[in-house]
Amino acid sequence: MTVGYHGKDVVHSASLQLTAGTVTALVGPNGSGKSTLLRTIARLQTAHSGTVKLRGAAELANVVDGFTLTPKAFARQVALLTQSRPVPGGLRVRDLVAFGRHPYRGRFGGPDPNGQAVIAHALAVTGLTNLAERPADELSGGQLQRVWLASCLAQQTGILLLDEPTTYLDLRYQVELLDLIRDLADVHGTAVGVVLHDLDQAAAVADRLVLLRAGVVVADGTPEDVLNAGRLSDVYGIRIDVDHDPATGGLRTRAVGRHHTRNTAISAR
Repeated sequence: MTVGYHGKDVVHSASLQLTAGTVTALVGPNGSGKSTLLRTIARLQTAHSGTVKLRGAAELANVVDGFTLTPKAFARQVALLTQSRPVPGGLRVRDLVAFGRHPYRGRFGGPDPNGQAVIAHALAVTGLTNLAERPADELSGGQLQRVWLASCLAQQTGILLLDEPTTYLDLRYQVELLDLIRDLADVHGTAVGVVLHDLDQAAAVADRLVLLRAGVVVADGTPEDVLNAGRLSDVYGIRIDVDHDPATGGLRTRAVGRHHTRNTAISAR
C-alpha cells in the first residue's frame, strides 16, 4: 500500500498482515507513517495504490477487497479507535458506547435485538458499568478513552485497530488496557493492530512488531527480532540500549541522552 497527502507519498509500498488471535504493534518515530497506515486500512484515508484483503469472516464467502464493501459491511469487520474524537454534548456514556451498534441497525435505525446485551458487555469489560448513566462530557480524558474503546468493542468486529490507545491514561489504566488487548486476542480471537510509542509496552503486549521509518517498513517480526539496539538507534537517531528486565524477563529499552552519565549528589538532613 502507498499513501500520500497533497501529492507527496508518506507511506511507501507497505505491507501489513493482521491475524486472528494475534496482536501486531506498529512502532517508529513521529512521522514514520504508523497512524496513516492504520487509518488507511480503516478507510479514513485514501490509498494511492494497494488493497485491504479480508478473509475468514463468516459473512464473507471469499477473500474480498475491503475498499469495495459498503460502509456498514466494512464496519462489521473492522473497528478503529482513533487518537481523539469529539464528544457530543448531552449524551450519556451508554449512548456513546451504543454508537458502535450502528452497523447492525436498519436504514432508519431499526431494531437491534442483541444491542443492549452487547453494550452491557462492552461497558463491563472496560470497567465503565458504574459510569454508564454519567454525562460523557463530565469524564476525564482517560475515562473517555475507555468509553470510545467500549464503543469499538460493541461493534463486534474480528479486526480491531487502535491508534495510540494509551494516550491520556494513567499508569494503571495503561496496564489494564494492554491486558484487555491481550485478552481480546487470546480469548476472543480478535486480530489486533495497535500503534504504540512506548517500545517496552509494544514488546510486552505484541506477538509481532512492525517498525517504520519515513513511511517504509524496515523490520517486521517478533519483538526479539525487531528490537535490535543498532537498528533502533539508527531509526530513532539516538542511542537506544536493549536488554531484558530481570524482574519480568521481558525486553527493555532505554534511550540514552547527553546527560546520562551526569552524577547527582543527594544529601539528606
